[in-house]
Amino acid sequence: MRDFLLSLSRGVARHDVPSAFLPHFQALLQLRALVQKNDLYSLDPSYKAGKLDVAFNGTGFLSSLEPTSAKDILIESSSLHGAMRGDLVVVKRVANKRSSRPKAVVVYIAQRAFSKSIVYTKMSKGKVVGANVQNEALFEITASQKSLKQLPLGAVLKIDNTSNTIEEVLGVLDDPSVDEKISLALFDKKEFFSPEAEAEAKSHGDFVDKSYYAHRVDLTHLPFCTVDPVDAKDFDDAIYFDVQNHVLYVAIADVSEYVHAMGYIDKEALVRGFSIYFPHKAIPMLPRALSENICSLKPNVDRLAYTFKITLDPLTCEPIQEELFESVIHSQKRYTYETIDLFLKGDLSDADATDQPILAYLLELNALTKKLRTIRLEKSFSFRASEIRMRVDENQNLISTSIEEETPSHGLIEDCMLLANKAAAKKLGFGIFRTHESPSYERMEALLSDLVLIGINVKLRSDLPQMIREIQQKADTLNLRDEVDKLIIKSQKKAIYEPENKGHFGLGFDMYTHFTSPIRRYSDLTLHRLLKAKTSHDDKKLAFLLKDIAPLCEQISLLERESDKVAWDYMDRKFARYMALHVGENFKAIVVETEQNAIAKLDDTIKGARIFLLDDDVHLLQRVEIKIVESNIATARIYARVTRSFDV
Repeated sequence: MRDFLLSLSRGVARHDVPSAFLPHFQALLQLRALVQKNDLYSLDPSYKAGKLDVAFNGTGFLSSLEPTSAKDILIESSSLHGAMRGDLVVVKRVANKRSSRPKAVVVYIAQRAFSKSIVYTKMSKGKVVGANVQNEALFEITASQKSLKQLPLGAVLKIDNTSNTIEEVLGVLDDPSVDEKISLALFDKKEFFSPEAEAEAKSHGDFVDKSYYAHRVDLTHLPFCTVDPVDAKDFDDAIYFDVQNHVLYVAIADVSEYVHAMGYIDKEALVRGFSIYFPHKAIPMLPRALSENICSLKPNVDRLAYTFKITLDPLTCEPIQEELFESVIHSQKRYTYETIDLFLKGDLSDADATDQPILAYLLELNALTKKLRTIRLEKSFSFRASEIRMRVDENQNLISTSIEEETPSHGLIEDCMLLANKAAAKKLGFGIFRTHESPSYERMEALLSDLVLIGINVKLRSDLPQMIREIQQKADTLNLRDEVDKLIIKSQKKAIYEPENKGHFGLGFDMYTHFTSPIRRYSDLTLHRLLKAKTSHDDKKLAFLLKDIAPLCEQISLLERESDKVAWDYMDRKFARYMALHVGENFKAIVVETEQNAIAKLDDTIKGARIFLLDDDVHLLQRVEIKIVESNIATARIYARVTRSFDV
C-alpha cells in the first residue's frame, strides 16, 4: 500500500495499477483526489498521502511517506473521521487561520494499522459513545442508542474498524479480569483455538510408542533433564552431558512431527507467531494438547526430539563435531532453576538417588559453560537481564512484584542453547536467521552524550564491545548498572529474523538462529522444517518452504514485537489499577526517560510501573520521590509529581 500511495504522488498509468489496488484507485477518483495529465494519474496538489500519528489529546499529525524537512500536517480530532494511529491515509489540505502550520482533514483511509479498536462506553452530550482505551478519543459507535444504553457504562467493546460495529463485548472496565482481554484484543490476539485445530492436536494422542519410530535414534537410556521456571508447563528443551567423551546432547521438542505446514494448527500458529505470557497464565502458540502434552518433554515419558549431539574440545571448548538427528528421549527429571542453583552451590540436601545420574554430569557441565561464557564475553558483552515478575491474585489484582535476575542455572542452560542455535545456523545456509546489526555511530554518540549527564565519560571508539564494557564498569562504580544497561540496549538496533545471515552483534556471533523453542516460537518451527528438508535432500519441499521466506521473516519479527507489547500492556493495566487505590501517596522511583515525556520507573515495594511525570526539571537516572496525582485505568497511564530528589 505504501508503494501504491507513493506511485500516486509521482504519477501512475491506470493499466499499471496492480489489481489489488484498483478499488482504492477508483475510490480516490470518485473523491476527485486524483488528477489526470496525459496518461498519468496523480494526487491533486491539495491532497496528500501519509502515515497518521495521533497524540494523547486526540490531535492527529500526518507524516510524509517520503523523506522531507517539512512539518507534519496537523489534523484536528474532529477531522480524523475514524482514522487512527498508524493508518495510511489520504488527507485534503484546508486553511489554518490560527497558524501557518499546514492543516488537513482525512478523506480516505487506505490501510488500517489495526483492524480492531477497543473502547469503553461513556456518556457525552446525552449520548453513549465509545472512548478509545489508548487515548480516550471519542467516536460514535454504529449501533442504536437504545441497545447501547442497555449496556452498563464502562462496558468494554471490541470494534471492527472497517465497519465501526461492535464485534464483541469484552467485559466491564471496573472488573480487573477484563485487562487480559483488552491487552489481547488491542493486538487482535486470540486465546482459544478453532475446533478444527483442537481436534487435529488431540488426534496425536497422549503418549509416544518408540517402537513406531525405528528410524529415530533411541536415546531413552540417557539421563536427560529439563530446567525451567517453577510455573512452566511447556518444556521445549532437555540436556545431557557425556562427561567422559565431552559430548553435549541438546534435545528439542520435535514439534514439526506433529504440526504440518498448511494444517489447521499451523495456520493458527502462524497468526500467533509466539506464545504470550501473563503473570497468571500463558496464551500458547500451539493447542495445549501439544504444547503441554505430547510435544512437551515431560519427565518419565518417551518423547520425540530433534537433537544436536555436539562434541567439544576439552581445552578450547570449541565444537569439534555437530550432529543433528531425529530421536526419542526419556527425560528423567524436571528441575526448576532454583533447585539447580542449590545443587550448583553444593546444597544437595534435597537430592535423592534419582538425582545422582544427573548430578554426575551437571556439575561438570556447569564448569564447561562457565568457560564457554568467559570465552564468549571476550568478543561480546552481557547485560544484567533483571526482569520484573508480577504476581496477581485469583481476581487478577496486583499482589506484588519481584526482580528476577540471571543466576548460574540460567547461565548454564543459556550457553547450552547458544551452542545448539549456533550449530543450527551453520547447517542452514539460507532460510531464517536471528540477526542483530551493530548500532550506528550516531546512536552511540547520542548514548555517550546522555551518559555524560550522569557522570559517565567514555570516548567513542571503533571497538564497540570494548567501549560498552568500559561504560558498564563505570556504571558499576555508580551503582547504576541495571539502568545504564537498559540505556545501552535502547540505543541499539533490535534483533530480527532475516533469510540471510548478518551475524549477531550483541552475542558476538558471526552466525546465529533460533532452534531451541519450537513450542513457543514459530521461527524455530520453521527452522526445524528447513533443516529436515535440507538434511533429507528433499529439494522440492525445501523450495516450497523457502518460496516466501523473506515476508515470513518480516511477519515473525512483527509478531514478536506484538507479543511483547501484549504482555507489557497487561502489566501496565495492573499497575494502573493498583495506583488508582494509592492516589495522593508517595513512592520512590528513578527517571528513565526525559526526551519527550519525562517518565520514571517505580522502584519501591512495587517495582517497574511506568509513571508519567508532570515535571520538566528532572534529569536522566535521577532518583526521586513522587506523589501519585492520577491513575487512568482505561489508558493504563499513571501521573505523578516529584516531591523530592535523593541525588547527593
